[in-house]
Amino acid sequence: MQRRDTVLVVDDSTDSLNFLTDALEGGGLTVLVALSGNSALSLIDRVRPDIVLLDAVMPGIDGFETCRRLKASQAYIDLPVIFMTGLSETEHIIRGFEAGGVDYVTKPIVPDELIARMQRHLANARLARTARAALDATGRFLIAVDQNGRTIWCTPQAGQLIEAVPGGDADAFTLPDEVIRWLHALPESGSPTAPIRVQIGGRALQISYIGQVGAYETLLRLSTDEMRDEVQVLQKRLALTAREAEVLLWVGHGKSNREIAAILDLSHRTINKHLDQIYTKLGVENRTAAAAMVARALDGR
Repeated sequence: MQRRDTVLVVDDSTDSLNFLTDALEGGGLTVLVALSGNSALSLIDRVRPDIVLLDAVMPGIDGFETCRRLKASQAYIDLPVIFMTGLSETEHIIRGFEAGGVDYVTKPIVPDELIARMQRHLANARLARTARAALDATGRFLIAVDQNGRTIWCTPQAGQLIEAVPGGDADAFTLPDEVIRWLHALPESGSPTAPIRVQIGGRALQISYIGQVGAYETLLRLSTDEMRDEVQVLQKRLALTAREAEVLLWVGHGKSNREIAAILDLSHRTINKHLDQIYTKLGVENRTAAAAMVARALDGR
């Protein structure tokens, strides 16, 4: 039996809630309801919906503030929020998108149109979750930030680097001003010539530009001096090239060839070629023996 998607409808009007509940359940969705922004946030903490339909104008905290509070947590970055309101002025539409909404519909709601929009955003959210899960699994140290340098989301590995910094909070992390200026100075046509190195909480981090994801999301890679030091140790002690040392380091961390290819942005075939050369140089026959040599080399630092 196919799973039904769950929508949370947030509106202070019981008439609107009744109308939308009937229409959405008729469209094959499971419906949860909330009469205010605070009750919606409380409900989401207990039962996560697949999509939120949010009235923009409500007493107490309005829909815009409700969405901002929701999107402040990385756990809900991929949760699509559609605003609904009788307001159609450009400034309100912009406020909805700036708060983290993915779409905007005006009242009176046309159910068939609304359901079609929701299905599109549900499909996009599933693709985004799948892509980020794949990045998490490959061990990448990636972080996405908005135009003001605030964290939108990050992989667990990048989150661990941030949390290791004194006072670091992955959910509320903001890049230093010098990094934000560096980002704003990037050429529109591509990446900068070199990464930027900064001190954050007494820890040296290297930040590399990966690319732009949409109009307001920039993807970056983090690395530490410790990671670069390990590569240099392997390169020197085992007489390897820098790229071979990188590949071998991830073998030592238990990553598969496909995972290493994803981490280093190389093809699977290229990783195989590097490993053939590494095995020959080290005089070993398999990755288990190679990983053991990594451990011995790094233990002797």
